Amino acid sequence: MKISDIAKSNMAKTAGTMKHEVRNDRLGKGGAILNRKEQRKLDQAAGLVPFACKLPGELLSALTEATLSKKIGMNELVAELLKKGLA
Repeated sequence: MKISDIAKSNMAKTAGTMKHEVRNDRLGKGGAILNRKEQRKLDQAAGLVPFACKLPGELLSALTEATLSKKIGMNELVAELLKKGLA
């Protein structure tokens, strides 16, 4: 192989590992990283159910700012706001 081919191969490998790299400091949360199956089992044991919805961008940015200011996760913030709104 040529040196340029080896360099391209190394860059492709690095890019691939960066795509699949998990960040544990997302939204200020550090700690252990669980794989999806383990996390799903923990969520089911806690009685959590997945819920997806589409939100306007402005609302999402306001929610993200609130999570950073309160130093809690998005799931906790949304649950708190829904409880307040439904009460």
